[in-house]
Amino acid sequence: MEKITLSEQEIIDAVCLFHAKFKHVNPEDVEVELMYDDASGFTAEAYVNGEMEPYNTVNFITAIRLYIEEQLHRDAMAARIVLDLHDEEGIIANIDW
Repeated sequence: MEKITLSEQEIIDAVCLFHAKFKHVNPEDVEVELMYDDASGFTAEAYVNGEMEPYNTVNFITAIRLYIEEQLHRDAMAARIVLDLHDEEGIIANIDW
């Protein structure tokens, strides 16, 4: 079984790419803030032109699957994705096939 870990920056990139695709803007125009709390889990806020859209854990996984497919050129649907809060690295995604 192959395993990879996406860094917090790669997750931010994934959310930027995902958000940009559906808002029809450049990924560079999207700002993303990742967050975690015990009540709501992994969340994010994506900003474009002053407008904020919230992301929940399901949105994270969807954005990461798109990133796996389009940037890593791997089978995103076969990937098992687990988000984790790491003390030093922040929010990371452990992925295995």
